[in-house]
Amino acid sequence: MPIATPEVYNEMLDRAKAGKFAYPAINVTSSQTLHAALRGFAEAESDGIVQISTGGAEFLGGQHKKEMVTGSVALAEFAHIVAEKYDVNIALHTDHCPKDKLDGYVRPLLAISEERVKGGRNPLFQSHMWDGSAETLADNLGIAQELLERARAAKIILEVEITPTGGEEDGVSHEINDSLYTTVDDAIRTAEALGLGEKGRYLLAASFGNVHGVYKPGNVVLRPELLKELNEGTAAKYGKPAGSQPFDFVFHGGSGSSPEEILTALENGVVKMNIDTDTQYAFTRPVADHMLKNYDGVLKVDGEVGSKKTYDPRTWGKLAEASMSARIVEACQNLRSTGTRIK
Repeated sequence: MPIATPEVYNEMLDRAKAGKFAYPAINVTSSQTLHAALRGFAEAESDGIVQISTGGAEFLGGQHKKEMVTGSVALAEFAHIVAEKYDVNIALHTDHCPKDKLDGYVRPLLAISEERVKGGRNPLFQSHMWDGSAETLADNLGIAQELLERARAAKIILEVEITPTGGEEDGVSHEINDSLYTTVDDAIRTAEALGLGEKGRYLLAASFGNVHGVYKPGNVVLRPELLKELNEGTAAKYGKPAGSQPFDFVFHGGSGSSPEEILTALENGVVKMNIDTDTQYAFTRPVADHMLKNYDGVLKVDGEVGSKKTYDPRTWGKLAEASMSARIVEACQNLRSTGTRIK
């Protein structure tokens, strides 16, 4: 199947909301990690989301000039070709983009998709993220309004992060403290600024104690039940029926989350969960194992010639891809998206 059209992406999100499951959103930094993601989704028979952060885009652009737009466009075009060989629908997304990188990343990518749509084609990416969590909420939502209008015209869904997620992600960092919890007032102000779908669809990364990166269970207090309060408070404000879920939530910083915490988040409207730290480790772990077990083969030790078959990147690269794919299959199981692909 091809990269999801705007219509298919909307259907994916609608199905997740109705079925109380979420799509793993897998960060990729190379053609190989892209294939690992596609393979994992295909093996789980789950549609999914593949995303590129600003740091990932810079890496993809090559170390000579480190151009984020070049890197992300190149991988997106590659994905549009190779995704045809996998029997799942994949949406392309750009992850965390702070204010100082908008002009060098999201805005140029929006312009590319705007031109594609004007020419009768589908957008290059299906969604983009604006991370204004380091700004005041007023400034954050002001920029979000501008981006949402452009995204809607380009048939793209916008993701917004309205309050801080702890830890560090591509240079954006927040302390781990009591500010990591979105309030009902924050949610209502978001609805006032961005609407509830009539101004364009958006995904909402609300904070309920989330922390990016690696942490052990128990070190962070997650409150996924807070999402229910945000939905209920906003629904009441806008006269929505009791039990309705106005927002499509995104779960950031989920490494180390318990199965119970994940399930509570799904029940309360999470349709997308970012997976990066765990898949990075899954990709690297077998490579380290290969290098340590085959030290004399991957290095030309004491004047020897080594073993070409051992240091060939394809040898250890296949192990890395298989391991990352297996972790994505596990993520699909945890998020209940296994077997839900649109046929």
